[in-house]
Amino acid sequence: MLKILYAGSPAPAATTLRLLLDKQAKNGGWQIAGVLTNPPSAKGRRKELTPTDVGLLAQERGIPVFCPQKLDSAAREQISAQGFDALVCFAYGKIFGPKFLSLFKAGGVNVHPSLLPKYRGATPVPAAILNCDKETGVTVQTLALGMDEGEILAQEKIALDGTETTDSLLDKSAQIAAALLEGLLCDTAAASSFPKGKAQEGEASYTKTISKDDALINWNDSAKKISAAIRAYTSEPGAWTRIGGESGETLKILKAAPLDDDCLQGQEAAPSGRPAVSGTVAAFDKKRGILVKCGQGCLCVTELQRQQKKAMGYKDFMNGARDFVGTRLV
Repeated sequence: MLKILYAGSPAPAATTLRLLLDKQAKNGGWQIAGVLTNPPSAKGRRKELTPTDVGLLAQERGIPVFCPQKLDSAAREQISAQGFDALVCFAYGKIFGPKFLSLFKAGGVNVHPSLLPKYRGATPVPAAILNCDKETGVTVQTLALGMDEGEILAQEKIALDGTETTDSLLDKSAQIAAALLEGLLCDTAAASSFPKGKAQEGEASYTKTISKDDALINWNDSAKKISAAIRAYTSEPGAWTRIGGESGETLKILKAAPLDDDCLQGQEAAPSGRPAVSGTVAAFDKKRGILVKCGQGCLCVTELQRQQKKAMGYKDFMNGARDFVGTRLV
């Protein structure tokens, strides 16, 4: 029996873990016998310590959970004592050093939601959406000391149609990852080690950690580019803008779609009579949404969230903001 330590933290990693746990009994030969995840963090208004999504699932399934602050000698001793054979990682959140990786005689693999070597790093899914790519994918690679530089063991492409959000694409990637890992773990259990992979080919590109400032909407961009940013930044940090100048109220744009250049024909003028400039709320279309002028085309907004308020659809929003048309968003 191949004894596996599963390392992961956020919801997509929990989805993959759940699917693997449901499959391990029928496959035999391998078992997820422990989970390595980040320590509980303070969440909500009460700042209550809450386990990660992976940690919560492991607790529900009665799987031992390890959540050290650091992967130091104490953590290595604790893990080593359990006699794990292999390490499977998906968005754990910490870097594995050579001493830690040496604990697993069968080796270790990592799930990365991109077509490596494209989009190495922390945010491959938002990057694919922001760049309006036609496809992305999921890669299972050997764990290497360099960031996402391992050999490729399995890879599957995902076609993109321009409507995906980071959340929906991560969920789909997590399901694909589980299917790829299932076959790989069966082969590994039979051979007692992970198979040899192939070296990554092509030029590598890297992604960066996303900040709140990255998600500030630039209304001079095209409607297509802004729509991609809104989809990429859900649900964290959330694409946002300001009402009434740079010191104004924060407004999150949660759902929107780009429309053609002529979408404001006959409605271009704001109440002042002046032509609408980028960022102007130019019209309210009861059938489509709130129309905002962009550098190219316009954005049809259908879900918004005012500062410290609940998210709402565009009709409910306009019921409480009847003078919103003509407002300049910055």
